Amino acid sequence: MRSLRSGSATSLLAGVVTAGSLLLAAPVAHAADTPLRDLAETKGKVMGTAVTGSKLTGTYGEIAGREFNSLTPGNAMKWGSVEPSRGSHDWAEADRIVDFAEAHGQQVRGHTLLWHQQNPNWLTSGSWTRDQLGAIVQDHIATEVGRYKGRIAAWDVVNEPFNEDGTHRPTLFRTTLGPDYIAQALTWARAADPSAKLYINDYNVEGVNAKSTALYNLVKSLKERGIPIDGVGLQAHLIVGQVPSTLQQNIQRFADLGVDVAITELDIRTQLPMTQAKLTQQAADYKAVMNACVTVARCTGVTVWGFTDSDSWIPDTFPGQGAATPYDENYQPKPAYHAIAEALGGTTTPPPTGACTATYSVTSQWSTGYTGQVRIACSGAALSSWKANWTFGAGQRITQAWNADCTQSGTAVSCANAPYNGSVPDGGSVTFGFNGSWSGSNPVPVVTLG
Repeated sequence: MRSLRSGSATSLLAGVVTAGSLLLAAPVAHAADTPLRDLAETKGKVMGTAVTGSKLTGTYGEIAGREFNSLTPGNAMKWGSVEPSRGSHDWAEADRIVDFAEAHGQQVRGHTLLWHQQNPNWLTSGSWTRDQLGAIVQDHIATEVGRYKGRIAAWDVVNEPFNEDGTHRPTLFRTTLGPDYIAQALTWARAADPSAKLYINDYNVEGVNAKSTALYNLVKSLKERGIPIDGVGLQAHLIVGQVPSTLQQNIQRFADLGVDVAITELDIRTQLPMTQAKLTQQAADYKAVMNACVTVARCTGVTVWGFTDSDSWIPDTFPGQGAATPYDENYQPKPAYHAIAEALGGTTTPPPTGACTATYSVTSQWSTGYTGQVRIACSGAALSSWKANWTFGAGQRITQAWNADCTQSGTAVSCANAPYNGSVPDGGSVTFGFNGSWSGSNPVPVVTLG
């Protein structure tokens, strides 16, 4: 659906403790023992991801090629991208994605032919008659679908045609071409590539509700009229803890119409910062969506809308929210990744015990105060976020902290990462510092992560 996107000095005192229960860590450091695409193929399913073509190199490209058997261009095939000026096409980004997919044995989901957003200015600012716009749309579909004939497994022909209440969205296409524009678009797409599966794609249609029922009735009508329609796409831009309880029932009712169903744009966002509870719930949510698709034979598979948080549209659109994908911004798999693997019948290898440590040190000290630092380092595991806890033994108090949010109650201190300082990659480390007061003695406390 959407776009994809820092006194007098004393000798150093230090205390190190091996992490016991690591916040957000178990198990996040390793990919599944078998790539997701291989697990999906054993189930007869697609495991896809939306991608940005210009990023398909290095670690991003390696993960995209290894873990997924289907790619969806995030933006590269939208009308505004491929025909920014009338009659002048730019296929470079779309070609890059299709070429990458073919080189890696992946299928491609074309996205999208008709949508009310990301259209070229020349189209949206024009004053078109019905016949004029009909000819323009037909030419657009014939040109784009025809260019990739035989190379695209499925097309999202019409994207987001409904309002939330189930009424038709008054788009340029519906207003000018009339209520049958969807049938026309599907017919033109079938003529351009008879082998590609043709879908209608929308959001907030994952559960049984007014909007999904309107989509259901439309598909039923199209089938009865003999209009080419092969499937529906349920985007599944979800919120942690809010997977619709009727998801599987809804998938099944569309399947019972004789069409395929695909989860096309799955991400599950949350209010930041992340917590252990949120990560656990997010993993359960990903698993629930996967299970619903695996259970219904005509659910062809699941595509995540970007596999890494560094390429997610969520933070730009929903300020303060994010962490919606299966990998963090450092390409470390989260619990959600492992939940996907488990739903597909895979297994995961947990990180080794003691893979992350916390080191408390006093870097300078004077008569009534001192500066301290905690270094969190990982080797053989990774963290998407962390919380460091300790208990002072001599009445010390923290007066100021940086790179972490620290609270103190009595002698107990708890410090959680700042939003920009949470990820600890395998082989890497982060630090946070603080000023404190002391009197009499300043012993080093034992720090735990958890």
